[in-house]
Amino acid sequence: MPIVQVEDLRKSFGPLEVLKGVSLTVERGQVVALLGRSGSGKSTLLRCLNGLEQIKSGRIEIAGHKMSYSAAALRDLRKDVGIVFQSFNLFPHMSVLQNVALAPRLSKGLQKSEAEGIALEMLSKVGLLEKQGAYPDQLSGGQQQRVAIARSLAMQPKVMLFDEVTSSLDPELTQEVLVVMERLAADGMTMLLVTHEMEFARKVATTTVFMHQGLVHEAGSSNAIFAEPQTKEFRQFLGNAA
Repeated sequence: MPIVQVEDLRKSFGPLEVLKGVSLTVERGQVVALLGRSGSGKSTLLRCLNGLEQIKSGRIEIAGHKMSYSAAALRDLRKDVGIVFQSFNLFPHMSVLQNVALAPRLSKGLQKSEAEGIALEMLSKVGLLEKQGAYPDQLSGGQQQRVAIARSLAMQPKVMLFDEVTSSLDPELTQEVLVVMERLAADGMTMLLVTHEMEFARKVATTTVFMHQGLVHEAGSSNAIFAEPQTKEFRQFLGNAA
């Protein structure tokens, strides 16, 4: 069974239809890069997959959950589907360790020692174990984003969603975060990411999906789709991104 199945997904904001019948299948361990111009529906699709936006019609099944919008269903969904945004959203009054350990304690009811054990493991995974006692304002932007990734990983999700997580970072800090994401991919994490990092998509993503005007316009293995784009729109997009 695919770990993500999306069929004929439609989403509107008032009269504006942003997703116009998106279908997508993702297998376990795949890394899917979602590319496209601003307004093409990429981020909205990710938010729909995490239940942050309610769909107009269509079907979503992700990590064993059929999309439902009751509070209990969304809580269960978000234990298995993590999402990381462009903004870090860390609690400024909490240490790095406390930020990462909070969700397992609240959502899974873990004891403090058990939650902190998981948090330390995830901080090690993102290369920030030595920063466990620091506070967010003592960290660089790249370090804060890596803490945000560790916080999502602490829930031990089956699928990770990344929404332009490097777009507010300078090139050096961007590289820090991309290295962490590349390690996650190598470890077999199923990931869907909205990104403007073309080289990262080409190198790390197993599949690339190009969205255009609310639809999947072109999709295929990253090697094939970058080597021979099939549509004029994707060729123009790649030319502008070069």
